[in-house]
Amino acid sequence: PAKKKDIRDYNDADMARLLEQWEKDDDIEEGDLPEHKRPPAPIDFSKIDPGKPESILKLTKKGKTLMMFVTVSGNPTEKETEEITSLWQGSLFNANYDVQRFIVGSNRAIFMLRDGGYAWEIKDFLINQERCADVTLEGQVYPGKGAEESEKVKNKTKPEKTKKKKDVDKKSDSIKEDNRATKQREDL
Repeated sequence: PAKKKDIRDYNDADMARLLEQWEKDDDIEEGDLPEHKRPPAPIDFSKIDPGKPESILKLTKKGKTLMMFVTVSGNPTEKETEEITSLWQGSLFNANYDVQRFIVGSNRAIFMLRDGGYAWEIKDFLINQERCADVTLEGQVYPGKGAEESEKVKNKTKPEKTKKKKDVDKKSDSIKEDNRATKQREDL
């Protein structure tokens, strides 16, 4: 039994509780629910190709919002990036892909997809564009047609962690040798 309170004395928490009470008995259609409250789509394991890990990602991202980063090759200005990515967005729109575009740098843009199941098809379109340097999708970098050869090789192979560790050890040894405070301590 809650105390009766004057509506003018309600704070944000009281308003939130009131909204929850109103929505408790409402029948909201599944499509109107926010994405994080919708039940995940069932995955058909018969469609998964064990040789292609991307097929698993396609099925798990189906119906979910997904973002991919796209880099424009060369040294474009922000206006040039806007124009080039606008052409790509228009082409995708004409192919019935719902894509939103946000410019995040002088040569970088984010393409937001309402249905992540189409992300790999869109990625294939983008990497075949002349001015596309690379596409980053789910942490994986795919070099585009406009990428330089050194970038294509760099993106395909990841540097080994052991090499980095050895370089760090060499740097720390050289720092110890050059550190004057350390030399004075050794002399004492």
